[in-house]
Amino acid sequence: MTYVVTERCIRCKYTDCVDVCPVDCFREGPNFLVIDPEECIDCTLCVAECPVEAIYSEDDVPDDQKEYIALNAELAKQWKPIVERKDPLPDADHWARIKGKLGELKR
Repeated sequence: MTYVVTERCIRCKYTDCVDVCPVDCFREGPNFLVIDPEECIDCTLCVAECPVEAIYSEDDVPDDQKEYIALNAELAKQWKPIVERKDPLPDADHWARIKGKLGELKR
């Protein structure tokens, strides 16, 4: 089992989760983070650190977010690792409350 970053992260990109990851399994895109399922060791540390509750165990991903399981695996192969915390995107607090953001994802 791995952990999955879901829609709530799009256009927010808080990186609190990155700081606690012992294996550097996060990958960074322009306005979203993903977890590399090949690197994740299922430690659960990132879940509690996410201020928008965007990270789920693969088995617990809500039905309306299941597509993010494959999306994390796909994008993890394309994006570079992020290994330390950065400032969130400038309007992250606004976007944290918005649903239906998949169309906002920049690859």
